[in-house]
Amino acid sequence: MQTDHQTTPVIPAPNTKSQALGLFFGGLLPVIAFTVIEEKYGVIAGLIAGMVFGFGEIIYELIKYKKVQTITWIGNGLLIGLGAISLISTEGIWFKLQPAILEFGFFVFLLVSWFMKKPFMKLMIEKQNPTAPEFLKNAMSGITLRISFFFLFHSLLATYAALYWSTEAWAILKGVGLTVSMVLYMVLEMLWIRKKIL
Repeated sequence: MQTDHQTTPVIPAPNTKSQALGLFFGGLLPVIAFTVIEEKYGVIAGLIAGMVFGFGEIIYELIKYKKVQTITWIGNGLLIGLGAISLISTEGIWFKLQPAILEFGFFVFLLVSWFMKKPFMKLMIEKQNPTAPEFLKNAMSGITLRISFFFLFHSLLATYAALYWSTEAWAILKGVGLTVSMVLYMVLEMLWIRKKIL
């Protein structure tokens, strides 16, 4: 007698790489949609397009992973909420403030974790590599403090961009500026750690 074995489909879980990408690129498609549509069809159409794409990113993760990352909820939730305020006020400025608010939130989170003597970057390295050397863990503590001020600077720049820059320049800062400057900053941090070791 042959027994049928039912196989449960394996749902891929978001790994560290996808979470990191979510941090940098989360909300990028809504920004591109807003920028392109706003230029051709006006602020209202751009806002609707941006909100639709923000909602779409949430649905995509829900379908692919059966769960939505916290950063996706926060980033796209802000986009949708601020987009709704912008629709009511017919001013796109509220939608444009999403990167500034998100980055200021990172600043507060990282700074508080450092003050509470539970530096986020140190906790992350301990979670990913429990056998990491002590000097590296201590280095991550210092990076947590410094990178918090990196996000503070970017939040101030993003606020200025939302108020005074063109939509295209604002979108470039959101889509490319933060990512490139963050990568360069982390490269400098790693070079500094390596220099201290050697």
